[in-house]
Amino acid sequence: MKKEKKTQKNISHLVLNEEENPRAKWYILHTYSGYEQKVAQILKRRIKSFKQEANFFEILIPSEKRMKIRGGKRFSKEETLFPGYVFVKMILNDNSWAVARGTQGVTGFVGTGNAPLPVTKEEIKAIKQYLKTEKPKFKVKFSVGEAVKIIDGPFVDFLGTVESIDEEKGKMKVMVSIFGRETPIELDFLQARKV
Repeated sequence: MKKEKKTQKNISHLVLNEEENPRAKWYILHTYSGYEQKVAQILKRRIKSFKQEANFFEILIPSEKRMKIRGGKRFSKEETLFPGYVFVKMILNDNSWAVARGTQGVTGFVGTGNAPLPVTKEEIKAIKQYLKTEKPKFKVKFSVGEAVKIIDGPFVDFLGTVESIDEEKGKMKVMVSIFGRETPIELDFLQARKV
């Protein structure tokens, strides 16, 4: 019998209630770092089971894709911008506070003492605007003729000189001396660092 692998969809912005309510404000739940997604999923279920849909409006976990490299292979990984924090738009009252505060993985609200402090509309607007902006795919920190050290792949620890740069692909050609001959090697930007 084959076991089915259960995949959980990452929540970055979840709209629970589209109704506009002037009493609804953004609050920040403090969670264990790395549990932001799990907290968002559990909170969503708790809101429904405690029939608190009228008090909760949105859940936001600001994150962005970042390029990583491991074993010579490039991949993108979704990384949380504020590890350990989940933003929740809600009407704060005793019931909604208890539902949010009692969620597994939540250590408390951000605020003073037991009083949660709301986040300003401007701060949330700035975060949402940042998430919408197109980020450059690769940051070019190399220039032609520059000396680099290879930090990943089969030529790790070799020194070379940047011959050409392809910003669109995030790659560069580096001339490396192998057995006394200059040999061109194509590298990902993440596979080298400046000397």
